[in-house]
Amino acid sequence: MFKININSCSKIIIKIIIILLVITKISNAQNTINTSAKYALLMDYETGRILLNKNSDIKMSPASMSKLMTIYLAFEALNQERMNLDTELVVSENAWRKKDKNGKSLPPSGSSMFLEPLTKVTVEDLLKGIIVQSGNDACIVIAEALNGSEEAFASKMNEKATELGLVNTNFTNSTGWPDKLHLMSSYDLAILASRLYEDFPEYMHYFSQLKFTYNGIAQSNRNPVLYQDIGADGLKTGYTKSSGHGVVASAMQNGRRLILVLNGIEGRKLRAIEAERIINWGFREFENIVLYERNEIVDSANIWLGNRPTVPLIVKDKVTLTLSKADRGKDLKAIVKYVGPLIPPLNSDFAVAKLIIKNNKGDRVSEYNLFPEFEVNRAGPIGRLFGSLSYLIWGNAIQ
Repeated sequence: MFKININSCSKIIIKIIIILLVITKISNAQNTINTSAKYALLMDYETGRILLNKNSDIKMSPASMSKLMTIYLAFEALNQERMNLDTELVVSENAWRKKDKNGKSLPPSGSSMFLEPLTKVTVEDLLKGIIVQSGNDACIVIAEALNGSEEAFASKMNEKATELGLVNTNFTNSTGWPDKLHLMSSYDLAILASRLYEDFPEYMHYFSQLKFTYNGIAQSNRNPVLYQDIGADGLKTGYTKSSGHGVVASAMQNGRRLILVLNGIEGRKLRAIEAERIINWGFREFENIVLYERNEIVDSANIWLGNRPTVPLIVKDKVTLTLSKADRGKDLKAIVKYVGPLIPPLNSDFAVAKLIIKNNKGDRVSEYNLFPEFEVNRAGPIGRLFGSLSYLIWGNAIQ
């Protein structure tokens, strides 16, 4: 059901289309959920809507969850053909036994792939060692191979963080080793996880690998969600004494992916319980509704002095909203805004209008660019003449 109201003010045309989503009402769903985690964020991967937010913009110690950026840069190097999965890298003494800034060996601590110094190991094994075993030694081997030193690699991590829009992130090492300046927010971790799925789908199967054996030592994946029946396929856990237990988790059900970040939880068992509970809640209480398919016509715009009087406006990508099931049946407003009439030439690759989705309270839910369905050229001399006369006689700018 559609209601259309068009208001005109001078040469600004604003079209308001009220879309009533008439969907059968169901019983009220739980819209919020509490968690014992100090930091928490649950996000729908496709729409980016935040379903749970607890201190998501506060910088925290990410521990080994920050290894996701090390993995990101390794995947990027593979795609850039700077190395391949079969490339063998040398294990330095520094990677074998991490040293402090003064060259003093640090006591053995943290997760390890159990690499031996001066041996060679393939990039693929190193990636498995980082993802499955959370190997600090494997991270340093990758860092030194790509940028010469872990310090230089950390600089590249920060550059990439800026490029990806991670505004509450700062890296000082490749491993998540405790450092008061090594910080990330749970929101930044969720964005980084999303970009891994978006940018490197061909490598993401490594995150669902349950076991990996290297140097005669078998280790199981530490990610608890992989062992739960919730459709989980990644990503990374983390723990230090100062940060508590954390996890970046991803799960897919019926083609819909959720990304969860938890940190500051007391105990591994509680971390597993909280992750499963929140992910199940997200799938149960929210759903995605498609408003427009890719390249679907949303509205049309008037043309001034063009070779046609109007042009259809389309969305380039599918428009999907994540709604709580408690909100089903409530009105959504789709407002199409453009400065018009549009003046050709118009290129179908350049946006000429905005589609703004608002809820029944008037709050903006999301916004999308609208494009001409096809190119529109200027009218010929006679067409422009009649168009100008029409404006002078009738006081409008519609051909």
